[in-house]
Amino acid sequence: MEDKHIHLVSDATGETVSSVAKACLVQFDDLNIIEHAWPLIRSEAQMERVLDGIAARPGIVLGTLVNDDLRKILQAGCKRLDVPFVPVLDPVLATLAKVWGSEAVNLPGRQHTMDDEYFKRIDAMHFVMSHDDGQSAETLQEADIIILGVSRTSKTPTCVYLANRGLKAANVPIVPGCPLPPELDRPEGPLVVGLTKDPQRLVQIRKNRLRMLNQLEDTDYVDLETVIEEVKEARRLYTRRGWPIIDVSRKSIEETTAAIAQLYKTHRETNR
Repeated sequence: MEDKHIHLVSDATGETVSSVAKACLVQFDDLNIIEHAWPLIRSEAQMERVLDGIAARPGIVLGTLVNDDLRKILQAGCKRLDVPFVPVLDPVLATLAKVWGSEAVNLPGRQHTMDDEYFKRIDAMHFVMSHDDGQSAETLQEADIIILGVSRTSKTPTCVYLANRGLKAANVPIVPGCPLPPELDRPEGPLVVGLTKDPQRLVQIRKNRLRMLNQLEDTDYVDLETVIEEVKEARRLYTRRGWPIIDVSRKSIEETTAAIAQLYKTHRETNR
């Protein structure tokens, strides 16, 4: 496949421009795309090094730069090198300023300031860590969201993604023969969500897990018929309790998190 270079330039962490690039680049299957990340560019000297890098490996440049002087240097440099430059934030900022009649302050990294929302995310992350895999069941009712699922249904990473949204999430494993925490019997409180997954995919994932741990595969943990019944019983439990069910068989962690966040929004509105 043909190599194509793309340069992602940012005066902050680069998360925004990286996300935009990722959303676009996945649409091109016939190219070998090589990304060059240039985060935290906040001086003219740093920008000159960026332009040297672009000159060495010419390609499209995406930028999220709120500093007008640096953006002009990059734009002029790209014009000189004859490479396309796309200022990702400019159309949005210009439209907001025009419609609202207000000027943007143009300070880099403001979305990463250590404000109340930041510390809320930190608290949520600590909560997830202390309530992973059924731990600290006595304080489950302090959670915003409780996630249930059989082994290897992506409960932990989903909770971590929810914490990054400032939501306190706990996860409780469904283990055959083990009772659930009595805290789940309370009718009010956190949103409870049940995760499920295709049994065959579960078996594959569990086998990979056992191999990583150098453990034998001769166990009910990876027996397909046993896993099928395990998944069925979990779904019966969710249905009896009236808990929403999300099938994560073909969902990414991000998609699952978005679905749960939407359920949580409805849950809060209903229980105000």
